[in-house]
Amino acid sequence: MVLMLPACGFTPLYADGGGDLRAPITAALNDIAIVPIPDRDGQALRNGLIDRFYKNGTPRHPTLTLSVAPLIEAVTDLDVTADDEATRRQLRLSTTFTLKDPVRADPLLTRSIYAIVSYNVLESQFTTRVAEQTARDNAVVDLARQIEQALVIYFKTANVK
Repeated sequence: MVLMLPACGFTPLYADGGGDLRAPITAALNDIAIVPIPDRDGQALRNGLIDRFYKNGTPRHPTLTLSVAPLIEAVTDLDVTADDEATRRQLRLSTTFTLKDPVRADPLLTRSIYAIVSYNVLESQFTTRVAEQTARDNAVVDLARQIEQALVIYFKTANVK
């Protein structure tokens, strides 16, 4: 069955037919300047993207620019007791990112993304606060992963060499 995969057009995401499968994609990601994102969560998202993109340090002369809109947060009570107290909450972080080439007027890629996480609401306010922050941090990591994945797919389909 594995031998039939190439016949259907399947190719690994990082494959380029040569030796180092990730080299063209890694080089393309390393040529992107990441515009600062407002707020604490935006800074954490930018730092996550920097960690994912820049394997050889920040680019000296980036050819593309990635801008991410400010994160929008929505909190929803999931499990409400008979006393009208929430015992579980859902946190949704959403944003839109745009990849631009300074030479072209129109953006190369624009996507809306979101991450949904949940956490327990406990009797201790401190513990609830820690659980909420951990959930928020996990959502930011997921947003960074989604942005990286979307850009890798874009570069793969654009045949970056």
